[in-house]
Amino acid sequence: MSQTADTMGTRNWFFVSLFGHCFLLGGLVDPSLSLPLTPSVVTHVGQRAVLPCSWKSRLDLSPPSCHVQWINPPQTVFESSGDESWQAAEFEGRMDVSEDKLGSGDCSLIISDVQIADTGRYESFMVVDGDRSKKTRVFIQSVKLSVLDHKSRQSRGPGEDLVLDLHTAKSLRVVYQDTNNSDWSVVWVRGEPGSDRLEKHPSSEQLTVKSLTRSDRGTYKVLDKHGLAVSTVQLSVDVNYKSASVQLPQVTDSPFPTGDAPKHTSSAPLLFLSALVSTFTILHFS
Repeated sequence: MSQTADTMGTRNWFFVSLFGHCFLLGGLVDPSLSLPLTPSVVTHVGQRAVLPCSWKSRLDLSPPSCHVQWINPPQTVFESSGDESWQAAEFEGRMDVSEDKLGSGDCSLIISDVQIADTGRYESFMVVDGDRSKKTRVFIQSVKLSVLDHKSRQSRGPGEDLVLDLHTAKSLRVVYQDTNNSDWSVVWVRGEPGSDRLEKHPSSEQLTVKSLTRSDRGTYKVLDKHGLAVSTVQLSVDVNYKSASVQLPQVTDSPFPTGDAPKHTSSAPLLFLSALVSTFTILHFS
């Protein structure tokens, strides 16, 4: 009778211990490891972004025709089928899917001259089966796009010129804030005549501020039509400075940047091994 009670107590203790180990492992292992990855693309205003898409990952057989659709929920922004393609007005002339690569499975969306307002989540679909009224959409990929503005600090000597990069033809105006003043003033507007000290390059997106003086030091912002910052330049003008420019590192397109990649728990395999060793030890002494 006493042996039976001891055996039952040992078994109960074993199951409680095993449950505790499993609970510990479940709490420490990152739950994102079991979830599908959402690619992220990070780029700067005026550059090109490629949103990855491979329809072969979702479709076992090649569709009779390659009809791809991209959505920035809830709006459709791009659609292509054969020789016909369509894109939303705000992306007109800036979106494309390579027709040559589409047939082999690459349905990646190419966005040229990206804007801050392009930031968001994009979803790709392949449209298959039946006539137009009975088409079926197959979800392929969700991609997060982040578009950043440009930032730099520049130093110039009196009498030198400052070349401001507008970065995109969609830049609408440049505003200026003096170092000792909180107010912003408009120094340039696209399409309007400039001053003798301001010169827009005839073919490139650059604006030159000529013959700088100490009163020109401050912050210059390039804005788009939405009033969003395309770039910010902090300028110092001093006789003790030689011409210099400190530019923040450019971020290249990357489907999986470090900040968005899943964080794997490196200690999980060791904890699992510890649980197994404990289990076998309990079984041996029970």
